[in-house]
Amino acid sequence: MIDIDGSYGEGGGQVLRSSLSLAAITGEPIRIVGIRAGRKKPGLAAQHLTAVRAAARICNAQLRGDALGSMLLEFIPGTAVQAGIYTFDVREAQQGGSAGAIALVLQTILLPLALATGDSQVTLRGGTHVSFSPTMTYIEQVYLSMLRRMGVEAEVKLGAWGWYPQGGGEVKMQVSSGIKLGGINLLKRGDLQQVRGLAVATELPAHIPQRMANRAENLLREAGLKASVQALREKGVAPGAGIFLTAEYQNSLTGFGGFGRLRMTSEKVAEIACEQLLKFHQTGAPVDEHLADQLLLPAALASQQSQYRVAEVSTHLTTNAAVIEQFGLARIRVDESEKTVTVIPVIGD
Repeated sequence: MIDIDGSYGEGGGQVLRSSLSLAAITGEPIRIVGIRAGRKKPGLAAQHLTAVRAAARICNAQLRGDALGSMLLEFIPGTAVQAGIYTFDVREAQQGGSAGAIALVLQTILLPLALATGDSQVTLRGGTHVSFSPTMTYIEQVYLSMLRRMGVEAEVKLGAWGWYPQGGGEVKMQVSSGIKLGGINLLKRGDLQQVRGLAVATELPAHIPQRMANRAENLLREAGLKASVQALREKGVAPGAGIFLTAEYQNSLTGFGGFGRLRMTSEKVAEIACEQLLKFHQTGAPVDEHLADQLLLPAALASQQSQYRVAEVSTHLTTNAAVIEQFGLARIRVDESEKTVTVIPVIGD
């Protein structure tokens, strides 16, 4: 059994997600202690518990410690990953429901299902656009687009938007099997092609997304960037608003967002998203801080070496690298001065 220290590095949920994905893929049993020890509320929250149960379901794993707030988990895969039709609902993990991020559940099971035999259809319910996790817009436009370049064939369709605190969003994901994962090389991002955006509101007046869109377009134009932001009123169970910007470079993609909240103007929400995007743009790097650690897992499972340059070497990145290396599938070198990441799969040696 591989023992994993959940308090290592930044001590967050990424340790859990990478460990679950790799346990399902390799069939190795794992024991994680100190789960999310670095967080204000440590242990398994609703979205983490859903990710644990989803990973267990696809490989018939035995579980010990799968409860809300648990800081210890044993996960013993029973079979190879089984492709199929699955539904996972974050609301079921917690009495009274939850807006826990379904993107985190998706990222846990995507690669195991992509490497399985047979296609899969997955319905995910919960929070689609919530703070401190990738939004489904980012997953669709940035994460899955970049993984497609490495050979992963997966598509998502957003059925309903789910904001904090109600959640209630829904996403359907199609995963094609029989893929061969290749490496990725991203040392230069090339010129900016365009910035496209979505300004969205559910159960709120139409002027709110329009004001966000107008402010974002004006700010980005002032900074010399070509931008087109669409204002939409969408379907959701509760009021919510946000803006999501995707920057498309010659060789890479990135995305940033801002969420509406009480007593915050629509213009201010747009300013938050634009500020993040412009800050990244000035770094000249091809890979944003969040994508930097999300690319590690597919790169470790690929048949060739990967190398990419990041905007920032975060503790998220170095923590995830250390967890992945424990499974012996790849060697990962992070050069802090050059801000480069090199992933050398053991099979590619």
